[in-house]
Amino acid sequence: MTKTRFTKILIANRGEIACRVIRTARAEGYRTVAVYSEADVGALHVQQADEALCIGPAPVRESYLSVEAVLRAAAASGADAIHPGYGFLSENAAFARAVQAAGLVFIGPDPHAIDQMGNKAAAKRLMLAAGVPCVPGYQGADQFDQTLLAQAHEIGVPIMVKAAAGGGGRGMRLVTNLAELPAALVAARSEAAGAFGSDELILERAVVEPRHVEVQIFADRHGHVIHLGERDCSIQRRHQKVFEEAPSPAVDAALRARMGAAAVAAARAVDYVGAGTVEFLLDREGRFYFLEMNTRLQVEHPVTECITGLDLVAWQLAVARGEVLPLTQDQVHLQGHAIEVRLYAEDPCAGFLPQSGDVALWQPPAGPGIRVDHGLASGQTISPFYDPMIAKIIAFGATRDEARRRLLGALRNTRVLGLPTNLGFLQAAAAHAEFAAGAATTGFIGRHFGADTLLRPEAGSRALAVAAALCFDATAYRGAQANWRSNGPARWPLELAEGERRHATHVTALGNGRLRIDLDGGKAHDIVLGAAGGATVPLSIDGLHCQATVAYAGTTLHLALDGTVAAFDDVTYAPPRGNDLAAESSISAPMNGRVLAVLVQPGDTVTKGQRLAVLEAMKMEHQLVARRDGVVERVAVRVGDQVATRAVIVTLVEEAAAA
Repeated sequence: MTKTRFTKILIANRGEIACRVIRTARAEGYRTVAVYSEADVGALHVQQADEALCIGPAPVRESYLSVEAVLRAAAASGADAIHPGYGFLSENAAFARAVQAAGLVFIGPDPHAIDQMGNKAAAKRLMLAAGVPCVPGYQGADQFDQTLLAQAHEIGVPIMVKAAAGGGGRGMRLVTNLAELPAALVAARSEAAGAFGSDELILERAVVEPRHVEVQIFADRHGHVIHLGERDCSIQRRHQKVFEEAPSPAVDAALRARMGAAAVAAARAVDYVGAGTVEFLLDREGRFYFLEMNTRLQVEHPVTECITGLDLVAWQLAVARGEVLPLTQDQVHLQGHAIEVRLYAEDPCAGFLPQSGDVALWQPPAGPGIRVDHGLASGQTISPFYDPMIAKIIAFGATRDEARRRLLGALRNTRVLGLPTNLGFLQAAAAHAEFAAGAATTGFIGRHFGADTLLRPEAGSRALAVAAALCFDATAYRGAQANWRSNGPARWPLELAEGERRHATHVTALGNGRLRIDLDGGKAHDIVLGAAGGATVPLSIDGLHCQATVAYAGTTLHLALDGTVAAFDDVTYAPPRGNDLAAESSISAPMNGRVLAVLVQPGDTVTKGQRLAVLEAMKMEHQLVARRDGVVERVAVRVGDQVATRAVIVTLVEEAAAA
């Protein structure tokens, strides 16, 4: 077979994905081209590539999902190959065909395989024909509600409604009572059409609390197909993976062989070429069922790289050149254990609501067995236009317990300040006894991390005292800390705001850099601040030496200490807060986003909990509801508007006032 030559690779993706591909491509001697939207002009992947081109405005449909824009960038840069990364256009068969039609090398599977596996209904029919075990369900072309309702009665509850054209949890609904099915069909269709351009659905019998186990496969153009073991991705939230590990704690050698053989059979059924992942549900009895095939490299591929010692992007490049796979199945050996967690810009204490804003400080962990894949830098803005995942933290060890201990250490040493993240949640989940025992299923987060568990922690007295000392040190005039006054040491009032909380403190300068901080309730701490080394501040709290991590964003002090992160503002001289009785009457955007729907108009009477508008941000739809009964006084937005965090969407008045 003739080898394929290419010298310059355009990476049609962004963030940590693009950075990951750039790293291997450059190591293999290729020149790299990054593409970026107007929102990503200062992004790390833009800086790391040899060349970079802007391909459009921030919305993905006008930039990263624009086939025409990507191909124009390839032509302008002279790239002769395109790597799609994972996400965006990576599983778009039309894009793959357009790349090939332009005379470029597509570093991914053939378009026909993407087509066959890209639709869940067609893929499931294909797998049944190939003898791959599948979950009972309906994947027919008849999409009328009455047909789906009739099929659901035959399948029985619990039942899963899924978008046929996509994944990632979008267009997916769990139905436990058939009376809920009509509403679930409407919601799933709407979300699927918006996310994937198709509202086709399939139905599947829900496997109760299974494990989500996927098998990494690789195939070349010479007829060789092998698997590289499995990954356990059971810890999920909203059907989005949060933890991934390899190998799975629930899979032994015999089961691995059976699942691997099924995955290879699935790949052969579509004449697959390149990297792919066959996903299965594994029930408590050890039965496994085909879920879907991802025709691309996966976010979680680093854990497979850790236990195989392979570079899967390098393998993709080799297959694209027309080479034979570097190993046979018998030569694949799995050693050790690896665990990956996804660090998201989201607020676990607000229902894991995605967050956008500026990163005041980013310090990834390092050490033996630790790998961090990211595209982040201090000062960077997390945009509302893209997925909220900002980094992957991976730990490898000789045993699963060693990998887990290293992961916990890495999470303790991760610093990301400036906006809420799920870092504390990841630490709690990694330390949980059920995860430590390797027994977690897809129900893990729902069982152990409900809304009543994920409460917003208040800064401890040590953190509050350090924040007061730092604010005083940063703002006090030159003579304030001199330990001299005719009636004793000076005692200064200082009020700190921590979100909605207010903390009254008093700072007394005791000389030689020592400050006494008196807190509400009579508690006090003696603080000595050392010379800051960048973001690290050595200090002493009541004689105990330790370190704090500090970053300032405008007037806000972001502080990491004792395993917690908090943000403080000095409000000593701020005007007193009023009692905002109208707070529940103003419905605001919880984050930057685009208005998908406005469901009310001025004069409408609404009840508490009624949907008023729908906002799209970070690939998710967010329902904005009334917090009380009332009458719509004003609608401040229109469909399609881009709104900022806390922008007013709808205001309500009392019914009597409206009259």
